[in-house]
Amino acid sequence: MRVALITAGSRGDVAPFTGLGHQLARAGHEVTVATHQSFAGLVAQAGLRFHGLPVDPQAELRTEHGRRLLTSRSGPGKLAWMLAMARRLVGDMAAGMLDAARNSDALLLSASVAPLGYAIAEGLGLPSRGVYLQPMASTGEFPPPVTGARSLGAEGNRLAARAVNAALDLVFAEAARMVQSELGVPRDGSRVRRLRRERQDWPVYHGFSPLVVPRPRDWRPALTVCGYWWPYDPPTAELAPQVRDFLAAGSAPVFVGLGSPTVPEPQRVSRLIVQALRMAGLRGVIQSGWSGLRAEGDDMLTIGEVPHALLFPQMAAVIHHAGAGTTAAALRAGVPAVPMPVWFDGPFWASRLAALGVSPGPVPLRQFTHPGVLAAALGAATRNPHYRRRALVVAEGLRKEDGGQPVVAGLGDLERTPRG
Repeated sequence: MRVALITAGSRGDVAPFTGLGHQLARAGHEVTVATHQSFAGLVAQAGLRFHGLPVDPQAELRTEHGRRLLTSRSGPGKLAWMLAMARRLVGDMAAGMLDAARNSDALLLSASVAPLGYAIAEGLGLPSRGVYLQPMASTGEFPPPVTGARSLGAEGNRLAARAVNAALDLVFAEAARMVQSELGVPRDGSRVRRLRRERQDWPVYHGFSPLVVPRPRDWRPALTVCGYWWPYDPPTAELAPQVRDFLAAGSAPVFVGLGSPTVPEPQRVSRLIVQALRMAGLRGVIQSGWSGLRAEGDDMLTIGEVPHALLFPQMAAVIHHAGAGTTAAALRAGVPAVPMPVWFDGPFWASRLAALGVSPGPVPLRQFTHPGVLAAALGAATRNPHYRRRALVVAEGLRKEDGGQPVVAGLGDLERTPRG
């Protein structure tokens, strides 16, 4: 079966699908990943076909609109700016998504493109499925991850999730109408399409572990929590010589990476992080990320992209922005974490780490004004054996999961289902 896996966003919105796509390809499917041109190499190394979509997300975060997104202090404020930016850009991606779909037998759609992808699939008469990295469906058990970790009560959580999904639908409303007109199918509204998906019990596979986020009891039947989809690393992948030399030169260091979010004042943040590491008596491996974090000194190493699966198991702890993918990688490695949420779903995943007992708690970036707070958290994470023990228990549970298997099985069912 020819499968188009369509996603958009940062590296963390793409990398897990290289592993899922590789597993689908080994099951006999012809997989094309349609995403931003800047991730072509990431897709190619997994042995998958690539279909480029316009828009460079890193460049967009450096525009005036992107800078306003960064300086907004509230979670809802950041979400509003991000949705406005996405609405401005999504029309540019619609044609590329449609081209990828025309050469496919089925579509797998990430949450970041699902409302438009579903309209395209309907217009072409193609089956489609969601492949989500965060829990987006309404539930009373927790708030929508993009709004933070604070519960609003059961009914409040449900209402907030419906509001977030309605706002996401509106981002794609105009592009969806354009696609429907081009395909010569009846135009309808985004709310109508969402209700249709829910009535049809449209399947959505979720690429996170039920050990981390148990499946909500009030979800509809076709919402599946599969387990993590791990980014594909080639069998020949290895750490760079300078990384290996640094690891061999002393005690286990702490990894620091704030991922794709473009951090305001990266020099100040870098300086505070280095001070915190030294106060805690720890060496550091600092990943530049999209912000350009840097550190100097014999006890610090600045790196670029590196396979987390190879590096993280050798760390004393991991400081990260609590994105879904980096959170998963640290859990897989069995090391304690000190999350430093930057935006959107970061507080949600940080709260999960604390609940699992693998973290002493978050140090939110916007509250990070003195190194002592981070130094204290690092001291607890690296010297209290409870956090390491809990991390190893969770890692052992994750090793027993095969997050791609439900998706492989679902596509197999599609192949055996007559169309028409």
